[in-house]
Parts: sequence; structure tokens; C-alpha cells
Amino acid sequence: MSVEFRVTLLGTGNPSPSPDRFGPSTLVEAGGQRLLVDAGRGATIRLWQLGIPLSAINRLLLTHYHSDHTSGVPDLWLTGWLPPVWGSRKSPFRVTGPTGAKTLMTKLEEAYAADIAIRLADEKVPRDGIAVEVQEFDRDGIVYEKEGLKITAFEVDHGDAIKPCYGYRFDYRGRAAVLSSDTRYNENVIRYGTNADLLVHEVMAVRPALLGEPGIQHIMAHHTTPQEAGRVFSRTQPKLGVFTHLVLLASPRVPAMTIDDLVSATRETYDGPLVVGEDLMSFEIGENVTIRRFKAMPGPG
Repeated sequence: MSVEFRVTLLGTGNPSPSPDRFGPSTLVEAGGQRLLVDAGRGATIRLWQLGIPLSAINRLLLTHYHSDHTSGVPDLWLTGWLPPVWGSRKSPFRVTGPTGAKTLMTKLEEAYAADIAIRLADEKVPRDGIAVEVQEFDRDGIVYEKEGLKITAFEVDHGDAIKPCYGYRFDYRGRAAVLSSDTRYNENVIRYGTNADLLVHEVMAVRPALLGEPGIQHIMAHHTTPQEAGRVFSRTQPKLGVFTHLVLLASPRVPAMTIDDLVSATRETYDGPLVVGEDLMSFEIGENVTIRRFKAMPGPG
């Protein structure tokens, strides 16, 4: 039986090149539509593991322009155009994002112009499949509405210099999933996340011994602590709160906080349903939110 509304965490990591947590990327499936929020390192590999052809992504939604959220964009765009079954895109690559999306994609087209020209001449791949269509926005509002799915972008606060930065709310047949994007504790997340079935939120945590280091303080000033995230969950009351984009910093002398530590810190301010996300963990959204952990599937060819 197919699932009508599902969110899958493709990558739950940060800029660190970890083999366990790939770069930030989240797949949202609603009816027959598949949308990707950000394309960090390894997003295409995770789609392969799910058995989803890269060409099956109907639209890429970007939250902001930090490289850990966009380094997989050229891979998704270019590899999804190639002839094998895991590619073979024949229609334009569609991108929605805040101001800057057109510049990003235009520069990628320039950077890969030689590759595109060679493949057009040598492999006779369809020109329409490498075309790019970009939709930009610069304020809160609906950015996509089709076949019962409504997507609303809302501005968040990732720091004074990191603008624009947006989260997304997905409404489908009376259910809602909200992705915070990278943000400090922010009232807009609470506004758009209130009473969502699923609220996926970023988090950063370090041991007290590291809090005095200037570099750590600078990074923390751009993210949400477990206690702050707990307050977000307490105020929004989702059916399930989920952590992604885990920033658990360490040093040679101080280890990273464990998942148990992270949960304990969150429990200081929140006692409701909570899951620490893992790569390829999915959430089926219906009357209840059902958690599925990944079981290997054959790749798409």
C-alpha cells in the first residue's frame, strides 16, 4: 500500500564529511509528488539507496546558500539527466528558493557548459532534460500549490549575515509537516510549526567544557540549543518532534555529546514525542506519525 504523505531524512549531518550523516537534505512525498529540500553532500546516493531515480524529483527547494546545503545540487541536476534508468530526466530541472537561486543555477550552467555540450553531442541526451527553471521568492508565502499539496516558505534566523534563510511548511490533505531549516530560536518557526503533525528542527549541542571557546560560541550563535528546541516543541505541540542537521561539536580533549545527552538536554524543556533523526529515517504522516528505519532496497537499475 502506497503512503500518501511521507518525509524522509536523506542527510542529517553538517559540513563535516561524515559517512554516517550525509549533508542536509530531506525528501517530501505527497501523493505522486516528490520534492527535495536542499541537496547536501550525498543526497543522490541516498536517493539511490531508496530506489528513487534522480529524475523522479519534481522540484528542489532551497533554504539558503551555505555550501553544505547545496553541494549536491550539480550532482542531482547533471547526473539525473544521464541516460541510465537512475537518470533519464527529459523535462527541466525545477528549483525554488529565496533570492539567489537564479544566480546559483546560472553559474552552475556556466561552470558545466563543457560537460553539457559534450553530452549533447556525444550521448544525444534530450536538451530539455538539462534545462533549468527557477522560481525565486523574497518573503513569507505560498511558493507551490499542486494536486492538494501547498508549500509555504517562512523566514528564519540563521544569523545576521546569513540571509536569506527560510524554512518550509508542507500542507497536504489536512496534515502538515514543517522543516525549520538552519535557525536560532525563532518565533516564525513557532508560528508556522504550531499544531503540525511533524516538526523537523535543527539542533546544536556541546559539552560545557567547550562553551568558553570563541569559535564554538560563534557557531552556537547561529543555531538552536537542545533546551531552546525543546521550548519550540513545547510551544508548537507537534505529534512528533524530530532533530536533524545535528551539530555536535567536539575537540581533541572533549568528546561530542551523545544522542542520549542530546535527548536529556531537550527533556529539560520538553516532555513530548521526540526522535533524533538518522539518515534514511522516514515518517509516514496520517492520523498518527509512523517512524520507519531504513531497510536496504535495490538501486534503480
